[in-house]
Amino acid sequence: MTCKWYPVCPMKRFTDAGRLDPKWVNTYCKGNWRSCVRYRMESRGQAHPDYMLPDGTLDDSLDRR
Repeated sequence: MTCKWYPVCPMKRFTDAGRLDPKWVNTYCKGNWRSCVRYRMESRGQAHPDYMLPDGTLDDSLDRR
């Protein structure tokens, strides 16, 4: 099962653009999405930056527009 937010998640956009290793999507978005920090924060209505990876680390290289 895929995360319900995958279609609008920045991780999808970054992966589609070739800026992020697909392992993130495969491991979290299309795998164990309940362990995704982004998913849990979104569920609680907590703001988080687009460049936050599913494990909670920040990848500043993704912050470029």
